[in-house]
Amino acid sequence: MVKICCIGAGYVGGPTMAIIALKCPSVEVVVVDISVSRITAWNSDQLPIYEPGLDDVVKQCRGKNLFFSTDVEKHVSEADIVFVSVNTPTKTRGLGAGKAADLTYWESAARMIADVSKSNKIVVEKSTVPVKTAEAIEKILTHNSKGIQFQILSNPEFLAEGTAIQDLLKPDRVLIGGRETPEGQKAIQALKDVYSQWVPEDRILTTNLWSAELSKLAANAFLAQRISSVNAMSALCEATGANVTQVSYAVGTDSRIGPKFLNSSVGFGGSCFQKDILNLVYICECNGLPEVAEYWKQVIKINDYQKNRFVNRVVSSMFNTVANKKIAILGFAFKKDTGDTRETPAIDVCKGLLGDKARLSIYDPQVTEDQIQRDLTMDKFTWDHPIHLQPMSPTTVKQVNVVWDAYEATKDAHGVCILTEWDEFKTLDYKRIYDNMQKPAFVFDGRNVADVEKLREIGFIVYSIGKPLDPWLKDLPAVA
Repeated sequence: MVKICCIGAGYVGGPTMAIIALKCPSVEVVVVDISVSRITAWNSDQLPIYEPGLDDVVKQCRGKNLFFSTDVEKHVSEADIVFVSVNTPTKTRGLGAGKAADLTYWESAARMIADVSKSNKIVVEKSTVPVKTAEAIEKILTHNSKGIQFQILSNPEFLAEGTAIQDLLKPDRVLIGGRETPEGQKAIQALKDVYSQWVPEDRILTTNLWSAELSKLAANAFLAQRISSVNAMSALCEATGANVTQVSYAVGTDSRIGPKFLNSSVGFGGSCFQKDILNLVYICECNGLPEVAEYWKQVIKINDYQKNRFVNRVVSSMFNTVANKKIAILGFAFKKDTGDTRETPAIDVCKGLLGDKARLSIYDPQVTEDQIQRDLTMDKFTWDHPIHLQPMSPTTVKQVNVVWDAYEATKDAHGVCILTEWDEFKTLDYKRIYDNMQKPAFVFDGRNVADVEKLREIGFIVYSIGKPLDPWLKDLPAVA
């Protein structure tokens, strides 16, 4: 029986291993993590992450050929294939601070694998890592190998949160990078044999190590670039009276471009886009390519500009001050169908409004009060370190009230900001919301989910990103 062990029980490791266990009943899969609370949650009815369809898969396999354990060393030493899915946060100090990936957790995982291994192993990079990480890991393993053979593979994940289970069951592609040596090719084949039990052969791509590592960064950079491109257009649409929804639809019908990732919004979030682009920028700079680095930096700059623009619209619309005004925040996760708040645009929007002394009432169907308070008080990049290294109990932001109902959040509010595109926000009783708000009542739709004309008929003053401006907003500055 092939034994697989995955180090890291997060958004990548957990779902990926659950699907491998489901589709490969003859393979024993163990997910290990040093976080006791996280492993306890994986072994309970309340999984530590929310992902549609994940519960069912875990329940089908757990205890049969899928196990979750804190006994890291035992399961690593017994495994034939070790997936490493640990955090690679952005460095906060030292060389490359603010851009380069911090490989502390990767390095300690590699050293531990070398220490406990008694047999040959295939080590698979699953977390997003900078180009040439495999080479560094290879050096650590080789110099500590005690005669044991290690083959390093790069197998980046291409999951979208909210659809991760479907992405794993029917992937566009599975990418495996390895050494172009007989041993390297044999290792690639061994991993290919696992995936080919449910993924068609023509969708399993094999490359050299560096191409696989760079392909992941490139894919995320291209996707983020599309969002920044349409968001840059949204600013121009507002200035000219064009409608960004119509523009992006017209652009998306071009078969060379396609419609995906062309929805304008308050900005992109998630654990990968910003981090991977900063990483790409750093690698370009290190390789003497400042013009290329500058090009990719612009994608991040437009994303920050979009969030600032949104906050400025809110403040300038409401007589240039939101001090002591109650603002309802609908949605805190970075997108619908996930409870993930990593790099969510809601953090910067909320901080911007708090900076102007607003009182916030926040509702999200999947995000806890503890998480929201943690996000609003944490330093940038701290979120990507393991939870036991994050601040234990965040200091509560007194101007923030977290509630469990959209109507409660909006009661007596001066304005409503929609920051996540949860389906329920499309069907709220906006007449009821309007009746219970302070007047004039404002809606700032950061996700273009509301029916603008309907809201205006009710009496709202509406700002919707990239849409023709409400007469109220026309003479107000977009940027402070």
